[in-house]
Amino acid sequence: MEIGAVSAGPDDALAIAALADGAVDELRPHRGGEMWSRREAREGPHTTAVADLVSRDDACVLTGTIDDSLVGYAIAIEAPLHDGARVADLTDLYVLPDARGVGVGEALMIAVEEWAGERGCMGIDSIALPGDRETKNFFESFGLVARALRVHRSIG
Repeated sequence: MEIGAVSAGPDDALAIAALADGAVDELRPHRGGEMWSRREAREGPHTTAVADLVSRDDACVLTGTIDDSLVGYAIAIEAPLHDGARVADLTDLYVLPDARGVGVGEALMIAVEEWAGERGCMGIDSIALPGDRETKNFFESFGLVARALRVHRSIG
């Protein structure tokens, strides 16, 4: 079994968009997922958004594969900070449920770390929903730790 993480091209936008739709559908029912899907998740249509990101100099769009089959993706965007430094905002990292646990997510994360380092980013930020222990543990295995908690209360 060959695991890969490579830069996406324009021809990958449709397949990545389908994975992005699946990621939102998977996360929406989780605690915090509905608000996340309305605020932090990329607004659709995902095909147009992904195609735009693939062409941007400040974005890293990757495909994750097992034996040349697309099973995951990652998107990171360089974000400027107030002091002039930059951080890599890891907005998406998703692997199909049946393809998890074999190293695709790890390969994508390593590739994002390399991209962020090459860009001179001072760190990587991402989001894990509350109670999503699997995602939290995954990020912690790469040294990411919680630096803030966003709280919310629905009204009405």
